[in-house]
Amino acid sequence: MAQTLFALRGPVSALALSFVALLGLMRLAQAVEIQEVTSAKGITAWLVEDHTVPIIALDFSFDGGSAQDPAGKEGLTRLLAATLDEGAGEMDSETFQSRLEELAVSINFSTGKDRFYGSLRTLTPTLEEASDLLALAVNQPRFDEAPVERMKDQLSQSARRNESDPDAIAGRSLAEAMFGDHPYARPTIGTAETLSGLTAADLESQQGKLLARKGLIIGVVGAIDADTLAGVLDKVFAPLPEEGQLIEIADFEPDFGTKVNQQLAVPQTTILLGLPGLTRNDPDYQAAFVMNHILGGGTFTSWMYEEVREKRGLSYGAGTSLSPYAHTGLLIGNAATKADRADETVKIMLEQIRRMAETGPSEDELQSAKQYLTGSYPLRFDNSGKIARQLVALQNAELGIDYFDRRNSEIEAVTLDDVKRVAKRLLADKSPTVVTVGPKQG
Repeated sequence: MAQTLFALRGPVSALALSFVALLGLMRLAQAVEIQEVTSAKGITAWLVEDHTVPIIALDFSFDGGSAQDPAGKEGLTRLLAATLDEGAGEMDSETFQSRLEELAVSINFSTGKDRFYGSLRTLTPTLEEASDLLALAVNQPRFDEAPVERMKDQLSQSARRNESDPDAIAGRSLAEAMFGDHPYARPTIGTAETLSGLTAADLESQQGKLLARKGLIIGVVGAIDADTLAGVLDKVFAPLPEEGQLIEIADFEPDFGTKVNQQLAVPQTTILLGLPGLTRNDPDYQAAFVMNHILGGGTFTSWMYEEVREKRGLSYGAGTSLSPYAHTGLLIGNAATKADRADETVKIMLEQIRRMAETGPSEDELQSAKQYLTGSYPLRFDNSGKIARQLVALQNAELGIDYFDRRNSEIEAVTLDDVKRVAKRLLADKSPTVVTVGPKQG
């Protein structure tokens, strides 16, 4: 739970605070009330106010992620995320990190393909100092040579490990096969070669391009009222430029039907299948979400799990997932199996895809899926950090401030005809991209 991130001070015991936090977060899960807060300088955030425990979770995202990396500088946005809190203002890296530790404050940054993310976790008594530190990290990062080189080295080591990791190789091969020259094909972490050439000037430039008020999304949960939050918003985000300098990313229709085999001396063969998906704002998304749960999204109940693992013992697990991006969408199938049974596993997975496209699920399977998806939804709200991330995700997808209230009714409204229709739309007469990474067969 979120409170385990912080050192406890004063007479309140960890056990007592944990119990109180559990009660408070259970209440939040049952009824999340969202306020829209706008600061004096025009910064807007969604707030779920709850004073049960003295914890504040603040999450935010900026428009533009690793797809904004210039060609030949792959990994730049990922490096930016790694270095923003490595010294800021008058504090070098060691001083800044030591202050975070003394205050029991957590500041983190990360990136996806389309957006750049950040978060703050603090107790209410340290909010002022915590927000000061966040403001420095966002507005005045130092990009000193030593920490930049240290982070470049760490990312380069990860990139080199990815060169021999079957899952990473499969993911990269799938992206290259489906996205071609589109920016989505570029590796978010970059490569050892591209990372080695990045400089502090590159980081400063990328910060100026991405970190701007236009497209900024903020979600806050915890023991803070609207007036106090408004002051924090202006302190941290108002100094940012009004607009960034984003390159335009084109909508894209991935290529399908390619077969890629990468030979690698590992015990098992990793399998990825790529098929059309949907962007999150597509009217068919909820129907596709239910369909995917039946096909491969339900960990122990899906067709993929039943046919690949339970009936044939081909893999410890097999599944599918929807991957909605801003400019395209994918449905990804995955499994890992013995090399001499890889072809058989792919065959069974493709059979389930054809089965979904041609006949679809039964009414009982549909009702079981909807019951699980609606019943498990409160698990997304079992700590303040999860709720803050959800607030940001809802705004990123433009789902509306009332989405929490209507989400389950949207799932309940999905009919068998809806599922069969979206299955035909996405899967019928489609040749998936198939990637296998493993030992040579035969």
